[in-house]
Amino acid sequence: MIIGVPKEIKIGENRVGLTDASVRQLIIEGHTVYIEKDAGVGSHISNDSYEKAGAKILPSAKDVWAEAQMIVKVKEPLPEEYNLMHENLVLYTYLHLAPEPKLTKALCDRKVKAIAYETIQLEDGSLPLLTPMSEVAGRMATQIGATYLQKDRGGMGVLLGGVTGVERAQVTVLGGGVVGINAAKMAVGLGANVTILDVNHKRLEYLDDVFQGRIQTLYSNAHNIEEAISQSHLVVGAVLVTGHRAPRLVTKEMVSRMMPGSVIVDVAVDQGGCIETCKPTSHMQPTYEVDGVIHYAVPNMPGAVARTSTYALNNATYKYCSMLARYGVEEAVKKDRALYLGLNVYNGYVAYEPVARDLGMEYRPFKI
Repeated sequence: MIIGVPKEIKIGENRVGLTDASVRQLIIEGHTVYIEKDAGVGSHISNDSYEKAGAKILPSAKDVWAEAQMIVKVKEPLPEEYNLMHENLVLYTYLHLAPEPKLTKALCDRKVKAIAYETIQLEDGSLPLLTPMSEVAGRMATQIGATYLQKDRGGMGVLLGGVTGVERAQVTVLGGGVVGINAAKMAVGLGANVTILDVNHKRLEYLDDVFQGRIQTLYSNAHNIEEAISQSHLVVGAVLVTGHRAPRLVTKEMVSRMMPGSVIVDVAVDQGGCIETCKPTSHMQPTYEVDGVIHYAVPNMPGAVARTSTYALNNATYKYCSMLARYGVEEAVKKDRALYLGLNVYNGYVAYEPVARDLGMEYRPFKI
């Protein structure tokens, strides 16, 4: 198969779809790989490194999209890339289609075979291609929140861990999944008081056991959320419902009751956000204020630590990339149930039910 890797064009996105190591392996397996010039520079992978791995460097994104049978990316196509997509193209990337009706329609209109990293799901319910970036984003959320709590960054001037004789900051994490647990690990490590809210009681039991009393767990409901965030210096939105738009758990009224100079980091913003006052920002202009509360809502947070993120992501994505290249979409999804759940658009229709339901579009699954 001919595989293409264009340079990411989302603002501040420095990750790249394939590493030089992944390219080398695909070449060994008999495939052809085209890389757009300088696609890997943001992750410190040079054109020369790709060429040594066996890839061919093409001068423009248009050339890569035109030549490729399969495009491997990191982020969803942006409007300026829609016209580059062609019928029967295999698109393998993060898509997050539930809040993206225009992109979903473009994929359907062009009859792209679109596989979303974030909905590839194992039998145990885990999301292997989302996990590494969730780990990164969770750890970054606390790190970023701590930075914006500094007075020179507009915050109230609070150190997460406090010091001897001074109270610690209160951190509230909405969601106890991969993002949430990683945010909590960082916050606990920095000495903060941490509360995690979740609707899954077994997950709360697990978190109590893992943290051995160093955090507080609460069942997630409107009352507990309101009480927790009103006392918080940092709130991390870490809610995920696979394939769906994130539920709005924090209202504007709740935000208005937070302390001036406190910080919200909504990691769920790429799925629509779980905090009403959050709207997508960018690495260039990452924050804004509502009622004196600093909001950080960058959808592609791991792009800021691109080299770490690119290699971590490829460790997870390569297996399915190899399968798609070897067998084609139809045979690959028949062989692997997890990959079948990753198929979001096929033959002009939405093939993943949660996306179709959220967008009010016709659901037509691929028949195995």
